Amino acid sequence: MLDSKYIKWIYALSSAFIVINAVCTYLEFYYFNLIPAVLLIILLALFSLDKLILVVVFLTPLAINLQHMEGGFGLSLPTEPIIFGIMIIFLLKQLHKNTMDTQVMKHPITIAIIINLVWIFITCITSEIPVVSFKFLISRLWFVIAFYFLCTQLFREYTNIKKFYWLYIIPFTIIIFYTMYNHYLLGFEEAPANYVMSPFYNDHTIYGAMLAMFFPALIFFVMNKKYTASIKFVAFLFLVIFVISLVFSYTRAAWLSLVVAFAAYLLLLMRIKFRTILIGLTAIGAVLFAYQTDIIMKLGKNRQDASQDFDKHIESISNISTDASNLERLNRWSAAFRMFEERPVFGWGPGTYSFEYAPFQHSQEKTIISTNMGDRGNAHSEYIGPLCESGVLGTLTFLAIVISALSTGFRLYYTVKDYETQKLVLVTLLGFITYIVHGALNNFLDTDKASVPFWGFIAVLVAIDIYHSSINAEAEEKKEDALISSL
Repeated sequence: MLDSKYIKWIYALSSAFIVINAVCTYLEFYYFNLIPAVLLIILLALFSLDKLILVVVFLTPLAINLQHMEGGFGLSLPTEPIIFGIMIIFLLKQLHKNTMDTQVMKHPITIAIIINLVWIFITCITSEIPVVSFKFLISRLWFVIAFYFLCTQLFREYTNIKKFYWLYIIPFTIIIFYTMYNHYLLGFEEAPANYVMSPFYNDHTIYGAMLAMFFPALIFFVMNKKYTASIKFVAFLFLVIFVISLVFSYTRAAWLSLVVAFAAYLLLLMRIKFRTILIGLTAIGAVLFAYQTDIIMKLGKNRQDASQDFDKHIESISNISTDASNLERLNRWSAAFRMFEERPVFGWGPGTYSFEYAPFQHSQEKTIISTNMGDRGNAHSEYIGPLCESGVLGTLTFLAIVISALSTGFRLYYTVKDYETQKLVLVTLLGFITYIVHGALNNFLDTDKASVPFWGFIAVLVAIDIYHSSINAEAEEKKEDALISSL
């Protein structure tokens, strides 16, 4: 009897929805179609938060970014409202009962993240535009909570780490086909490569950054001895698609980041300690700084602009004489340093660079793509941006996160005994390295496209360090094959 009543209610509600939706569609009110999806998201949020996080990962490449909303705040739909909801649920649960693993909270990476967030909060109070800065802080919080703190717990189940990779790669491949089709219609020329991925990715720089970031993971899936031949073949097809896309993205920073990642791989093979590498990089940086005038004069002789020809496009990386993209970066960096000199301790406030940098530009440094409206990007650096927005501690605390993650990755690669887990650490570390190289030339951590994998990759390293570094993953792999095949 009860089953019969429930079935009748289901039929009644379904019929009512179809009728109302048909009327709304006829009246060109299409938002009613979203109700089933919204209800599904609410149910997942209440009863299966882990699955909702994975759903967001899948939706991230497909999300559309609405830029330049009121107050300088962009929004990515549908992902960021969902991520915001995940953050609220997490905070409410923590207020009711603290469920975070103390091992995660005591990890050096977590400590570095918390210190960085605390300093961002302090500089929000001293900000030139507090409303913009607190919006920046809230945005950073929802990414960190969902894709670092919650993902460290999600990745306690070993299979979820690989699901995370595939659930970004698969929809991203759909965007790749969309991009390549648009590029084909425009003759695969260099200039249209800047926007053919729109509206899913703002431009070719972030598109190329994500191609490079997931490139090592695809090599891992192709080379994994525990996978069947069919899974390896599918992964190989994805890898070929990514290679072609990287070439036609015309993203010089992406190519450079992969070269650096390969160099890091060679250092790992030689088992050189991270401390030694860090000292070496510091020494190289000091030498470059000491001879910066000579270096700039040498680079000034290069007048090769961006080109459709691959060799010439590579050569244009060091052109600081005529290449508008490179010159605009130098202009933005110079303005950021002048802002830092004026407010070296607290900065101008998180997220305020685009609103404040215009008066700090010098006319002789401006380019044909310069603007005073703050509508064409930010400081173009994950390290220089915080320097002018949150002062010297803004950059140092962010660098602490990066260095802690790199140190953890190097240590795990040298100490993890399980072969498959060690290789997973390797590709996660190399993917992370591609982004921190990119971070010297661009900054995308205010977007879901980059923040989801950035904090997710760090969460992978922490989860492996705490939960999987001393165990053999063989038993978990046996039950994983069917799950991967279903993807």
